[in-house]
Amino acid sequence: MGQLLKLDELPQSAPTYTPAHLLQRNIGALTAAVEKTAAALALTAAERDRSGGTAWVERQVLRDSGLLKLAVPAAFGGPETPWPTIYKIIRRFAEVDSSLAHLFGFQHLQVASVTLFGNPQQKQLYLGKTVSENWFWGNATNGLDTRTTLTWREGENGTDGYYELNGIKSFCSGATGSDMLNITAPRSADPADRVFITIPTQRAGVTVIDDWDNLGQRQTDSGSVTFDKVRVEPNEVLGPPGTSGTPRATLRTLVSQLILIEIYIGNAQGALLNAWKYTHEQGRPWFTSGVERAIDDPFTQQHYGDLWIALRGASALAEAAATQLQHAWKRGDELSAEERGQLAVAIYEAKITAARTALDITAKIFEVMGARATAAKFGFDRFWRNVRVHTLHDSLDYKLKDVGLWVLTGEVPTPSIYS
Repeated sequence: MGQLLKLDELPQSAPTYTPAHLLQRNIGALTAAVEKTAAALALTAAERDRSGGTAWVERQVLRDSGLLKLAVPAAFGGPETPWPTIYKIIRRFAEVDSSLAHLFGFQHLQVASVTLFGNPQQKQLYLGKTVSENWFWGNATNGLDTRTTLTWREGENGTDGYYELNGIKSFCSGATGSDMLNITAPRSADPADRVFITIPTQRAGVTVIDDWDNLGQRQTDSGSVTFDKVRVEPNEVLGPPGTSGTPRATLRTLVSQLILIEIYIGNAQGALLNAWKYTHEQGRPWFTSGVERAIDDPFTQQHYGDLWIALRGASALAEAAATQLQHAWKRGDELSAEERGQLAVAIYEAKITAARTALDITAKIFEVMGARATAAKFGFDRFWRNVRVHTLHDSLDYKLKDVGLWVLTGEVPTPSIYS
């Protein structure tokens, strides 16, 4: 079943990490850094899921790993790691710790946002310092939360003007303890005139609120951020191109959607691997089965066959979509609206399949493990709870509708904050 997560064999102290410059040159070093980081996250994942709050130690593990800068283009000092590789790392981390995988994935989403929306000077500054200062990024970009305002203020005594940011944003994953924040706000009375703002998290008037208390993804620090007369300089509004322009600029949404997909699959994979281990070590066959080992029970075998095939199918669709995204990313401004739309359909197919598969696997593992596996000490329920929360991020029904429309008419999805 591939790599089995063996919690009792993991190191009892934090690992040493591969220097970032080696990650750029050596895939072996990258793999080693990922596995050491995953091992460190796995040590206390179940316990931390119960306690919630901020995973300060594990956030530092991610920061020290050298992996936060993977998506930074080579032109700005980064490794420019291909998206399919980054997505596989997100999946690997989600297998052991879905919350920290979420923070890791959203780090790269913020890097992608600067890459897509920033002008050359902004990219040089923000991406360059992501590498040199090892920045951890947070976000306050919830597109459906429209409670922020951005107002132009004229400078006093001949000084340059600036924007003033006020309001609140919810679902601000990673904002706690971050160095920088990406924020969205309308620049005018037109809600569609939405801009991305990049400022330090510690700026005066910014308050990160610890009000995230959901049933899953419990350490993603996805609470609220308030803004009280926060000064924003004109060059801290990303662009041009900003959020408009070529189809390339709309790839941010699709980068985000694939992050969610990999978190679904990672949870499903983690649930199945832990169930596999439990079945081998503690599982019992049904008393009328006529066999002595749980792994010889024919119905247990049938269930594992079904779950494995479902996981394989979801993984294959996700990997194909990630490869297609990488191709679109490399196309740059040559990317056409039709190509972007075809990519969206591929990602929707993967997301719908991954969500259904992950919800199914994370629930059905208990049918192969039995009643004793529901004990709180195991924490196996966290995989389902994480997937249940994450699959509500945006409507799967509307993505299914868009796929059906494409099947019937050939019309590709229209880009939006969720499509």
